[in-house]
Amino acid sequence: MKKYLLIGVSAFVLGAGSMAYVSSHALASAEPRAKTYRMLGLFGDVLDTVEHQYVTEVDDTKLIQAAIDGMLTSLDPHSGYLDPESFGEMRDQTRGEYGGLGLEVTSEDGVVKVISPMDDSPAAKAGVKPGDYITAVNNESVLGLSVNDAVKQMRGKPGEAVTLTIAREKSDPFDVKIVREVIKTKTASSKMDGEYGVLRISSFGEKTTDEATEAFNKLKTQNPNMKGLILDLRRNPGGLLDQAVGVSDLFLEGGEIVSQRGRDPRDVERYNARPGDITNGMPIVVLIDSGTASAAEIVAGALQDRKRAQIVGLTSFGKGSVQTVIPLRGGMDGALKLTTARYYTPSGRSIQKTGITPDLEVAATKDEAQAIANRAFQFSEASFKNALNSQDGKTRVAAHEPAEAPPEGFDTKKDFQLARGEDVLRYGSVAATPKLPKPTAKLAEIINTKARVAEVKPPVQK
Repeated sequence: MKKYLLIGVSAFVLGAGSMAYVSSHALASAEPRAKTYRMLGLFGDVLDTVEHQYVTEVDDTKLIQAAIDGMLTSLDPHSGYLDPESFGEMRDQTRGEYGGLGLEVTSEDGVVKVISPMDDSPAAKAGVKPGDYITAVNNESVLGLSVNDAVKQMRGKPGEAVTLTIAREKSDPFDVKIVREVIKTKTASSKMDGEYGVLRISSFGEKTTDEATEAFNKLKTQNPNMKGLILDLRRNPGGLLDQAVGVSDLFLEGGEIVSQRGRDPRDVERYNARPGDITNGMPIVVLIDSGTASAAEIVAGALQDRKRAQIVGLTSFGKGSVQTVIPLRGGMDGALKLTTARYYTPSGRSIQKTGITPDLEVAATKDEAQAIANRAFQFSEASFKNALNSQDGKTRVAAHEPAEAPPEGFDTKKDFQLARGEDVLRYGSVAATPKLPKPTAKLAEIINTKARVAEVKPPVQK
């Protein structure tokens, strides 16, 4: 059974397997077929040389699995090979319970990079942040390891401590000691904040739509006269496509939610909402940031395009591709996680690399505003060298001054983005909401220009 994934932020054998591949291309021209045979032969020669001449004995299975994974990860950052153990762990994670630290990670140039820590997870409580690099686990380097191998080192028995070595921009490497817990990924929660309800969705697992429904009903029980809803998708790395569709469907009366399009232009699959809005038309604001990825972007894009909600926060991650998990021999040989389509919002937007642009751009802190101005810490899909391009040719927004940041005197213990989202609900729209003065962040281009001017000044004669 295939399962579609959208994930923020992870046997090939010579002989019968190779022959099956070549046979499937039997009608191809003779030249490409001969090239395929030649390259498969080259792979066999390399494997044989390594087996006989490497300095220590090697494990053929691990070598071939690494070769498969390398082949797939060369395509894009989100394709890869899952060995049987990793495939089982992935299924456990989407079902909602496993032992670990609560991190969504990816690989960038052979380094494990954090997409987002999960809400209330051991990693989040320890202060791990999106964009951090994990260079070692228990003082053993993970540089050059696949994401799957690195994750294996981080997972284990609950109650055991794990030490991560973190590299963070503008900071010396440091160690963080984290105790593993059973990660029960309850993905939706809610609370009342004055007269507005806040529905937080941290990721999209197998039960997210049901959990979101239950969390919203809890809000209605607490305050039947609730005047608006904040849907908080910040730091949400994504998950299952069907759950993103299900959550979007909760707030829409009908029409398209998302479409996915494969290699063949005729290969288009559309997902539509069914009648029935769980909120009965209640005003909605969606909060997003650069950690809002994939399935979370589907929800934000659908509600924005359908004029059902206004978006507050920062431009989202920009992962607009769909991965299909394809079990091999029923999972006995693991599975392929292969990018098979791009997805498009109802208006036909591909947000691959570009992300969802908020209707009201709001930085959480002044430091974040400055980071956006000089592009520091701007971890996004566009950061990956081999990321798929956006088909419409658009590029991600460059360094700029965010529209808003916390003003002087704002209580730093409060959530500024949430407060501005509630302002939009209070005034009825982004257009009607009084704007705050722009922050004083200095654009990187201006700083660099001043530096260049300084460089060309003639030396002072003494």
